[in-house]
Amino acid sequence: MDAVDALSEIAFWLERGLAPNFKVQAFRRAASLISDLNPVELADRVHDGRLRAMKGIGGRTAEVISQSLYGLPDYLDNLRRSGADPLATGGRELLAVVRGDLHTHSDWSDGATSIELMVATARMLGREYLTLTDHSPSLTVAHGLTADRLMQQLGVVADINADAASSPDPVRLLSGIEVDILENGELDQDPALLARLDVVVASVHSKLRADSLSMTPRMLAGIRNPHTNVLGHCTGRLVTGSRGTRPPSSFDAERVFAACAENAVAVEINSRPERQDPPDDLMAQALAAGCLFSIDSDAHAPGHLDFLAYGAERAAANGVPAERIVNTWPVEKLLDWSRAAR
Repeated sequence: MDAVDALSEIAFWLERGLAPNFKVQAFRRAASLISDLNPVELADRVHDGRLRAMKGIGGRTAEVISQSLYGLPDYLDNLRRSGADPLATGGRELLAVVRGDLHTHSDWSDGATSIELMVATARMLGREYLTLTDHSPSLTVAHGLTADRLMQQLGVVADINADAASSPDPVRLLSGIEVDILENGELDQDPALLARLDVVVASVHSKLRADSLSMTPRMLAGIRNPHTNVLGHCTGRLVTGSRGTRPPSSFDAERVFAACAENAVAVEINSRPERQDPPDDLMAQALAAGCLFSIDSDAHAPGHLDFLAYGAERAAANGVPAERIVNTWPVEKLLDWSRAAR
C-alpha cells in the first residue's frame, strides 16, 4: 500500500474519532516528510534504518510505513474495522440523500489541511460537491481571509475544478466563505466579492453573551443581507469538547426564523459534536416557521467531513423533510437558490 495514503487515512480515522490533535498531526507530518521519496528510496530507508532516524518519524509511523511496503498496515486495518459502522445510528436514509456540504475549512484559515486533501476526502465519502468556507478578516484568531487572500483562493478553487474535470467521479468544489455578522449587522467582507461566491454562510462569532435586544437586530441584518445563504450555528453554543461548554446566545427566535423563511436563508444544522446547533426546540421552531435547512459538517479537518451523520440523525429525529434541506439538492438547483437574491 502507498505509505503516504496509509498515513493520511490513519489521520482521517483518528480525526473522525476525535483523537487528540497531536496524535493526528504525527501521521500527517510523517506523510508530508516522505511524500517526495520514491518507492525505492523509501524502501531503502526502511531497511537500513535511516527512516527511523528522520526527525518527525516515530515508532508507530515508522511501523506503518514499513508494513505498507508489503500490504495493509495493522494499525490502519484495526482503525478501518473499528470505524466500519456509521457514526450515528439514526438518520441513515436522510444521510443517503445528502449530496454535499456547505460549511468546511482549510489551512487557508483555521483548518488543519490543504483544500486539495479536503476535496479528496469528500470524494472518498461520496460527496457530489463541497463548499469551501474559510473565515472572514475580523476573525483574526482563525487567520480570516482578507479580500486579497479570498481573491487568490478563488483562483485555487477554479484550478482544482479544472483539474477535476477529467476525473471519472469529480467533486465540484464550490467557492464560499463563513463570514462574520459584525456587531452592526454588516457582513465582514467586500460585498462585490461576496457576490462572486457560490455560497455564503453568515455566523456570529463575537459578543455571544450579548442580550437579545442587541443580538436580534444584529442577526436580522445579517439574514436580510442579499448575499447571505445560510445562517451558521445560530446559537453559538458548545455542549462538550476541549473548549469547554458555552450557553446558547439569546435572541428572538420567532423573528429570526421568520426572517430566514422570508429571505430563503437556510438554518444550519451544525453537525459538530461539540455544537449540536440549533438545539432541538429551536430546530422545531425553525421547521414550523417554514425555514430551509442545511446539514453541514463545519469540518476543520478531513476526518470531520463524516460528521454529517450526526446532523442527519438530529434532522431526522426532529422531522425535517429532505426536500427542505438544501444540500440534498443537485448542485445546479442549489446554485440557482444561492445566487437568486444577488
